[in-house]
Amino acid sequence: MSEIPTDLRYAATHEWVRDEGDGTVTVGITDHAQASLGDLVFVELPEGEGTTEAGAACAVVESVKAASDIYAPVDGEITAVNDAVRDEPELINSDPYGEGWLFRMRMADAGALGELLDADGYAEVVEAES
Repeated sequence: MSEIPTDLRYAATHEWVRDEGDGTVTVGITDHAQASLGDLVFVELPEGEGTTEAGAACAVVESVKAASDIYAPVDGEITAVNDAVRDEPELINSDPYGEGWLFRMRMADAGALGELLDADGYAEVVEAES
């Protein structure tokens, strides 16, 4: 089974969210998502800063098998992107919860984190897909 850290929140669309404690979150794709996609070869990150809504496609990852949209897990403003994954998409495969993060956001409403899944809830999503 895929690694599912208990200190993160999750979207059913396989994004993880780390609360940075200052109104911002870091977002990436889960271990399950990267394993399902296979070896990643290209990452398209949001261009510049800007606001987005929860559920809106804001990035794309491509593997040798498929391309997949990455969705904003909460409403807010994108404040940073991880340029390292543009040059080395394989960072997402090797360290999805660390160096393979995709972007950071300032949340419009910190309460939105409570609407995301905890590790157990996300594990149920993964199990249902298997």
